[in-house]
Amino acid sequence: MKKVILIYSILIISILVIQFGCKDSITASDVDSRVMPQSNISFTVDLAPVFQLKCSNSGCHDDGTMAGGLSLTTCVNAKSDPGVIAPFSSKTSRIVWAIEGQAGIQPMPPVGVNKPFTSEQDRGLKKWIDEGAKCN
Repeated sequence: MKKVILIYSILIISILVIQFGCKDSITASDVDSRVMPQSNISFTVDLAPVFQLKCSNSGCHDDGTMAGGLSLTTCVNAKSDPGVIAPFSSKTSRIVWAIEGQAGIQPMPPVGVNKPFTSEQDRGLKKWIDEGAKCN
């Protein structure tokens, strides 16, 4: 009897640890409050969550919709048009112009669709581009 109780106890504890101990989803607050590194910006770690939250999950820049012919679901997709992301030159990258609403481009994400990029996200994107826009 003690052995059965022990087995059930271990099973219940395991289920609780799995259910409540693993945080595998990132919230908008997590993404927006994150401070970007000063250098060595990683597309996968630093920018992909921002693009997923603000660009590709809204039915705009995902693989199916590809608004403006652009998908931001992967680094390779994001860099498919060299004018959108010009490695080593954030000043000539149209993605920066769009996020900042420069050069007559409608600000992205559009007002009312998602929150705009934070200043940290904008700085991180520019730094990533200026560091060569590596798919890392």
